[in-house]
Amino acid sequence: MKNKIGLLLIIVLIFAGLVSSCQGLMAATDIGAQIAGAAGLIDQNTANAISASARAIGTAAEEITPEQEYYIGRAVAANILGTYRLWSSPALVAYLNNICTAIVINSPRPDIFNGYKVAVLDSNEINAFATSGGHIFVTRGLINAARSEDALAGVIAHEIAHIQLQHSIKAIKNSRITQALMITGTAAAGAATGMDVRQLTEVFNETIGEIVQTLVTNGYSQSQEFEADTTAMSLMASAGYNPSGLTDMLRTLSATQTGTAGFGRTHPTPAQRITNAERTINNHRVTDNSASRQARFTAATR
Repeated sequence: MKNKIGLLLIIVLIFAGLVSSCQGLMAATDIGAQIAGAAGLIDQNTANAISASARAIGTAAEEITPEQEYYIGRAVAANILGTYRLWSSPALVAYLNNICTAIVINSPRPDIFNGYKVAVLDSNEINAFATSGGHIFVTRGLINAARSEDALAGVIAHEIAHIQLQHSIKAIKNSRITQALMITGTAAAGAATGMDVRQLTEVFNETIGEIVQTLVTNGYSQSQEFEADTTAMSLMASAGYNPSGLTDMLRTLSATQTGTAGFGRTHPTPAQRITNAERTINNHRVTDNSASRQARFTAATR
């Protein structure tokens, strides 16, 4: 049996050596498994199982469409709303959405499948979330911590940056491929024990639900958070907001937040983010007219 498996691997590697893309590698695995099955090196059920898993990996590597981005994001939003309640304040929500609109309309990606929407979470925790579907959630605690409209714009621009940079989708795509590889590793055993390949595929699909929980609980990587801050300052400048509003908000967070709750759990420390932001903040030349927005900020957030 070991000799058969070894020969199968050699066949797969020969085919894989002819291609460089993930899709090509999966096709090679599919072809190699079928040749091995036809040659009697492995039974046909095992060959079919390996082929099906190879095709699953190929599907995982395909581009995710805007519609899929939205529905994946909606699943994340549902997850968030399973933990937090929405805060009912139509005037405040309208105000935040106006800030969001000003930022996205001047951004490289103003249109997504179902648009960008901001909602307020009824929590004293200082935090914010964004989904690939364009849902942006800001807690009451964070709004209360802000000292200006430009500071709020910095938070919203940061979340918009995560959406436009497709950070959650990239994480999902990577995890889907990893899970598909795990399925491939168990497919031969599954065929031998009579396990239906469709059951393995269901396991593959169910991981999306686990992934969205991971994104909300663990946050993005430090490099992605820094990238989102850098992009946020560019988005703010394009919309006429002062990019220093972001660093002002980070300094407020540094002074008010303790422990590992909220942003402290899912983001690098404010000090780290300020250091990163200050590397590029002077690249943006914007007239500081934030004082002209203070009256409406006060009226909307009081």
